[in-house]
Amino acid sequence: MSDPLDQLASQLGYRFRKPELLEEAVTHRSVSERNNERLEFLGDSILNFVIADQLFHRQPEDSEGGLSRLRASLVNRETLASIARQLDLGTHLRLGSGERKSGGRRRDSILSDALEGVLGAVYIDGGFTACRDLIVRLYATRLENLPSAAELKDPKTRLQEYLQSARLSLPSYEVLDIAGKAHDQTFRVECRVPGIEQVTIGEAGSRRRAEQRGAEAMLKALNPNEADQDHD
Repeated sequence: MSDPLDQLASQLGYRFRKPELLEEAVTHRSVSERNNERLEFLGDSILNFVIADQLFHRQPEDSEGGLSRLRASLVNRETLASIARQLDLGTHLRLGSGERKSGGRRRDSILSDALEGVLGAVYIDGGFTACRDLIVRLYATRLENLPSAAELKDPKTRLQEYLQSARLSLPSYEVLDIAGKAHDQTFRVECRVPGIEQVTIGEAGSRRRAEQRGAEAMLKALNPNEADQDHD
């Protein structure tokens, strides 16, 4: 295994018996037909099971719906990409020239897929227990600080509930601008509430995410005590 991948394996706390599996896990489809897509498929399935198992035992009073929302908050693209950045996974990715030039090492979708690929590689190389232990280790802080049911509601839902409780009109969202190329766009969305002068703006890589950020900003402006950090 090359030195950079040795460093990645060290950060993972796992020594590969077949180093080529880790190399495959960090190889994007823009480089080779032998890439991380199959390992990603496997890693995604194992991740969902392990997190579900952890939540089932850690949250004995939660309903199926509550457990599902918690799991979704832990295995979504943003969370996976955040963990990948903590591992500096982007530095180790093998990308085609087009993906490198367009900022692929920083893109949430590529980082999250690669992390799932790494999990799949650990499972193939060392079995379920090794993969489970790695997942629990990577998620340790998040599992110890699980969000409340209220925090799991997305900002648009929380803003709507706040406005309804205050007998105010519901918000509207308008796309002001879409910048960038098709594979790396940034949406700029305006959030307005009829009868309220305050206008907020949200920017993100998708319209949905930009609307959420606009709603979060509006909620903070109208009632800071109700606002919390963005959960998507």
